This record gives sequence, C-alpha cells and structure tokens, in this order.
Amino acid sequence: MMTSMTTRGERQAAAAAEQGLQSASWRALGTGVQLVVSDGLAEARAAVEQVLSDIDDTASRFREDSEISRLPIGEWSPVSPLLARLLTVARDAAEETAGLVDPTVGTSLRDLGYDRTFPAIVQGAPVTVVRRPVGWRSLEIDGLRVRAPEGLDLGATAKGVAADLCAAAAGAVSEAVLIGLGGDIATAGDRSWPVLVRDTSDYEETFDDGQVIELRGALATSGTRARSWNRGGRLVHHLLDPRSGLPTEGPWRTVSVVADTCLRANIASTAAIVAGESAESWLSTRGFSARLVHDDGTVVTVGNWPEEQ
Repeated sequence: MMTSMTTRGERQAAAAAEQGLQSASWRALGTGVQLVVSDGLAEARAAVEQVLSDIDDTASRFREDSEISRLPIGEWSPVSPLLARLLTVARDAAEETAGLVDPTVGTSLRDLGYDRTFPAIVQGAPVTVVRRPVGWRSLEIDGLRVRAPEGLDLGATAKGVAADLCAAAAGAVSEAVLIGLGGDIATAGDRSWPVLVRDTSDYEETFDDGQVIELRGALATSGTRARSWNRGGRLVHHLLDPRSGLPTEGPWRTVSVVADTCLRANIASTAAIVAGESAESWLSTRGFSARLVHDDGTVVTVGNWPEEQ
C-alpha cells in the first residue's frame, strides 16, 4: 500500500507494475522523463538515454560546449546530421505556421532572464529592453551547412523530435512504449495508453482535475503557467509571440494536442497558444484534435477530442 510519502515516480512505477508494465523516471533536457515499457526496461532506458544525450550535446542553448552554441553567427558552417535535422525541422515548423513558431526567439528569452537552465533563473530581476527575434527566414540551410542567425532556440521543436526518437529507439527493444518528456508524450507499439491531461502551473499543483484519454500516437501540451518566473515584479513565461518577442497574453493558458507524432503535436500546441483568439479555427482547419483551457478555466475542445466523462 502506498503512503503519502511516496514520490510521483514511485507512484507511477507502482501503477505500471499493477498492469504488468515496467517504468523508470529521471531528469534530462531540463525536464522530467517517464519511460513505461511492456518489457526490456534496462535496454529501452539505455537507448532513450543515448538519444537524450545526443540531443543535449547538439541543441542545448544552456551549454557553451553544445554544437548549436558553438555555431558562428552569420557564417556558413558545417554541422552534424542531427543538428541539420533539428534546424530543418525548426525552419519547416516556422514556415508551416507562418512564423507562429519561430526558432530565433532565443535573444528575446535571454533578455527576459531565461538565459540559464530554468531552476537557475534569477527571480525578480529588473526589466530590460527585450529585442525582437530576427525571424526564421534568417536561418539558412544547405544540406549539412547552415548560416545561423542570432538567437537560435529550438525549444519549440527539439523536445518533440526527441520524444519521437526516444519512442522509436525504445520500440526497437520493447513491444510497447510510452515516453514522456514533460508535457510531450510519444508512444510505440500496438497499444493504447491511459493518459491524464490536465492544466498545471509552477506555482499551483493543478488548476483543474484534468481528463484521462486513451492515447495512440502522441500528445503535446503547451502552457503559459508552467515555466513562468518573476521579472521586475511581473510574472512572465517562456511562450513568446515572435512578432513582438514578448510573452503571449492569452486567452489560452494551456493547449493539448494529439497527433501522429509528438513533433506535429508540439508545433500545433505552441502555435495555438501564440495564435490566441484564432487558435480554435487554426487547429480545426488543420485537422487537429485538441483541448484548450481558457484563462478563466473554461475548457474547449476541437476536432475529435474525446468528451469528458
């Protein structure tokens, strides 16, 4: 019998064991990692850890020794196949969303104080001038050569790619896989997974009771109440409007999207937050199913999102 002293990871492991599954939880890429498999946990975890290590070595903007941090600005440079893939995905996402998702918001994030890993952000630092992103069109890619602009940040797409790659890597050794990287979830194998989708915050455990859905494929959740911090006495968050370089101002505090890949779900959930009032039509015209939580707590669903029981 579990007690109130058990950790979230222990509760998840116990729940998985009751269903004949194996699970592990740890931290990587600045977020929580949850891996649940039907078999072969040790091999699956090793495969996932290798993927996450490769992504971190390649695309972390918080490490001076990462490949993306070492790119010279404004000069054509050779890059690894993984970085070329991540940059191409980010540029394609920007084009697909007409700039709602932009890989050059890094400068604006740094100006807002998100210039280090999230737990190390200085709370209450004074407000400074926030520069606008230079824009996704300034990122040029030619095969394994890129000309990098200032402010590259792949946070809106790299974690989705990582989740998909982890699911594929673990799926090579396990019959059924669920991998969660914070709000990004990818699966592999012929199985549906009960997943709790809910509205969360850095300052309050939850805003609503959430909803359990049966997931096949992938799910991504983006929100303005997670990864938020105090800047000059004002609460700011990490989801920026690339048109201004400033945090989006509603009306949605959380958007969850299901799709065939975590990358597509992540792009859509981020774009919907930035799209604001037009989020519902943006999602529905592109065939997405989504759950949107308004700033006042009202829940709206789009597409084939299941009804709440």
